[in-house]
Amino acid sequence: MRRAGAGRSVAVLVLVALAASIPLLGPPTALHGTGEAEAPGAGGTALLRTVLFAALCVPVGELFVNRLARSLPGAGAGDPGVPRGWSPFAAAAGFLAALALASVVATGNLVPDGLADIDIGGLYASRDGKLALLEVNAFLVAGLCAVTRRPATQIWPLAVVVVAEALRAHPATEHSPLTGSVLTLVHLTCAALWAGGLLHALRTLRLWHGRYDPEAGAALLGRYARVAVVLLAAITATGVWSSLRRMPPETVLEQLTATAYGRVLLAKVVLVAVAAVLAGWARHRVRRAADPLTAVAPARAEVVALGLAVAVSGLLTALPVPIRW
Repeated sequence: MRRAGAGRSVAVLVLVALAASIPLLGPPTALHGTGEAEAPGAGGTALLRTVLFAALCVPVGELFVNRLARSLPGAGAGDPGVPRGWSPFAAAAGFLAALALASVVATGNLVPDGLADIDIGGLYASRDGKLALLEVNAFLVAGLCAVTRRPATQIWPLAVVVVAEALRAHPATEHSPLTGSVLTLVHLTCAALWAGGLLHALRTLRLWHGRYDPEAGAALLGRYARVAVVLLAAITATGVWSSLRRMPPETVLEQLTATAYGRVLLAKVVLVAVAAVLAGWARHRVRRAADPLTAVAPARAEVVALGLAVAVSGLLTALPVPIRW
């Protein structure tokens, strides 16, 4: 048992290191041969965005799956309940990442060399600065809500983070920024529910193992899988629409290989496709296998694919966007 636990810990550390290396080392690799310039501190910014996205996925997924678990007969409120939440830790990580990103905005989107370079007051003078401060405060409030007797109230500050990210990704100078913000809002919300929800569902199944009837775990996984199908459809639709807004149809094939944004977007599409195949495999096992809980194996692989997709998404935000109107 100890060897299995140690092996699992090592595997998690390796996966975390791999996920961190994607945003840190990704910019120069993606930009190689494109003729595009790398923004100062692009790797660090991409890593911070990855942490912020992950910090959003964890509490959103916990709230989602805990609600599903409470709706199951004999589960939820009684023993063994649901696993201890990671939301306070996620909020702390999100707060620190948002604070670091705000410091970058405060220096004119440059990496500050010291505290003297950071103009805190200047954040209130720009749209990006106000949004950065909004995210910092939202994660702080979410963390406070997570440790109260009503952790579900953190849904409101988390919603503020999603809205702020949607607005940040589409500046007022962009053509139809409201359309882009709505697409990003739906895309980010569904992605957080999918990735964070699956992670917490697997944690819940691990806690329930040997304590509940296996049918309870299969029912939880089945309910999550049914919602995940809708989430995947929404993610695909909004992702395709957003991509076509930034890369017109006649230029898509060229930009997927000739631009850094296109290359990373292609990598993200591949990872999401792999996750979708694994999700379909897991759902098939839930519905058809003699032991529905054998679906846990492909679901774990799906979590890994989604985690890498989150890291690639963080990298995507730090690359030059090939907007052509």
